[in-house]
Amino acid sequence: MPLDSPALVLNADFRPLSYFPLSLWSWQEAVKAVFLDRVNVISEYDRVVRSPNWEIRLPSVISLKDFVPSARRVAFTRFNVFLRDRFTCQYCGEPFPTNELTFDHVVPRSRGGRTTWANVVTACAPCNLEKSNRLPSRSGMYPRMAPTEPSIHQLQANGRRFPPNYLHESWRDFLYWDIELESF
Repeated sequence: MPLDSPALVLNADFRPLSYFPLSLWSWQEAVKAVFLDRVNVISEYDRVVRSPNWEIRLPSVISLKDFVPSARRVAFTRFNVFLRDRFTCQYCGEPFPTNELTFDHVVPRSRGGRTTWANVVTACAPCNLEKSNRLPSRSGMYPRMAPTEPSIHQLQANGRRFPPNYLHESWRDFLYWDIELESF
């Protein structure tokens, strides 16, 4: 059964729509887009799906026919804060899985701090509890990097550092095209 055959979705310029999470469509979405003539098939799996009237090899890499411009500004979300900070507590410097992270207001809301890119950092639960609602000068805990609003390109670069657990071989040429080539 082709349930585990997602298609990597590339923009019309052959770059992934997103790196983290990786832009993947289910095989059903990919096949539908092929029949609606919205995508080009770049690479295929060996698997085939059939109906009484047709058969098609499942696409493993597809590119959109129309270019989708990326957002000009990054959405301010908990996940994007974690991605900006590379899933690392900004106080102790240790990396953590997403489910063990929280975010901290550098200047606590109780002291007039706002929930903005410039005032929120990734923190582990122990550090967040230790800092509590104190200012960095009172707690002695300062973020390792000054919190700023990231660009789309910064988040994409950070996302490329965290590849998904599964990468089909047909995807590799499109995911790491911007890394330095080995010299021979």
